[in-house]
Amino acid sequence: MILVTGGTGLLGSHLLYGLVSEGNSVRAIKRKGSDLKNVLKTFSYYSDSASDLFKKVDWVEGDILDRGSLEDAFEGITKVYHTAAMVSFISSQKRKILENNINGTANVVNVCLAKNIQKLCHVSSVAALGHSAEDIPVNEDMIWSPSKQLSYYSVSKFHSEMEVWRGIEEGLNAIIVNPSIIIGPGNWEKSTSAIFKAIYRGLKFYPPGHSGFVDVRDVAKFMVLLMESNISNERYILNSENCSFKEVFENIALHLGKSLPSIELRPWLGELAWRAEMLRSLIFRKASKISKETISAGFNNVSFSNEKIKKALEINFIPVKESIKNTAGLFLNDLK
Repeated sequence: MILVTGGTGLLGSHLLYGLVSEGNSVRAIKRKGSDLKNVLKTFSYYSDSASDLFKKVDWVEGDILDRGSLEDAFEGITKVYHTAAMVSFISSQKRKILENNINGTANVVNVCLAKNIQKLCHVSSVAALGHSAEDIPVNEDMIWSPSKQLSYYSVSKFHSEMEVWRGIEEGLNAIIVNPSIIIGPGNWEKSTSAIFKAIYRGLKFYPPGHSGFVDVRDVAKFMVLLMESNISNERYILNSENCSFKEVFENIALHLGKSLPSIELRPWLGELAWRAEMLRSLIFRKASKISKETISAGFNNVSFSNEKIKKALEINFIPVKESIKNTAGLFLNDLK
């Protein structure tokens, strides 16, 4: 049986669909009180038998910060996909980000070792990779180094990877994937899916930077291919294309039938935006959706190489424009 952590998230729900639709026996960990509606909705995007497939998932309550619950969940498990992580660039959540991502991964690794799990797939991020000179794509061999400019999320993902490498040194069979910005349908209030909703509502600004983008379906698919291969103890960047945010935002607007975001976000305006959002969150006691770190990320110019994964699996990625078209179409259908 296969176990998936983070099954209620964007990537986790797509991974679950792919696994059960191929006839695998799958168990997924969820926290107490987790809403599974978005998982079922994800299944419905790709199958007329979504409800039947959803019922094949063996849901168990657990928490990656609770080793005892993991030990129970890992009973009878042969392979583990660890997709659970706290994705946030809000500095006030520093402690939660570091604890969840680092300590949670350490628990997963330790239980994998204790239970003699055959293979672990750990989902990291390009945020855990080292940087390169401008115009030179980042690859898997570039060394990460601490910097005050890095987000706490980046720090947490790097140290999470270190826990996996430590497990490998202790005998664990594992692979690590580093997705770039993931595009796909899910909870339109969270993750990158929220960008589609923001642009549909009339977002006028676009960040001036560029980054890597990848379809969620490809990430889930290539994770499974790596787990079913003889490849082990390697890391792979999963990135379809490197695009400007302007290009991505404009394509989203086109497929949503909305006006193109036409105002380039300037540094002074970005500073004003995150400070105003911080004030709003304090006044209304609601979580801040924009931070200094998220604004800063939009000004970065970084590219990522996908040569290693393409050579290893001899695969091609879904083009970013196709990913946007598919996701926008599903968003519009959800509005009906």
